[in-house]
Amino acid sequence: MPKEQSLMETRLDIIVRSTEIDVNGHVNNAKYLEYLEWGREEWYEQSELFYDTFGAMGIQTVTVNININYKKECTQGEHLTVTCRPDKMGRSSYVLKQEIINQQGELCADALVTSVTMDSTTRKSVEAPEALRKHFS
Repeated sequence: MPKEQSLMETRLDIIVRSTEIDVNGHVNNAKYLEYLEWGREEWYEQSELFYDTFGAMGIQTVTVNININYKKECTQGEHLTVTCRPDKMGRSSYVLKQEIINQQGELCADALVTSVTMDSTTRKSVEAPEALRKHFS
């Protein structure tokens, strides 16, 4: 039986800034989405899937769905870690699993983010390239 390949998980450490706090004294819900985006950018970079890489293939990736669960509030000055790892691959769509964890190791939010690969010219979905697919096997 072949050995199962470990899927790459990236970790991005951030600190909550005062501009990210809302009137309730914690991180605004929309900022969590921004943190997740930063985490996905880290995953793409570590996977060597840069904008130029996709551009050379004539494709772009587009986020089409985010399912997020807010578990624990985050406050100014907290050190957070945003993780990102491959979850599922379809023909043109794929899902990345993400978590935001505080410095105590508590889960603050988790999300499943679905993206689609599309042709840069026609703006229609196209089959995900092998350069992306290989990270999901």
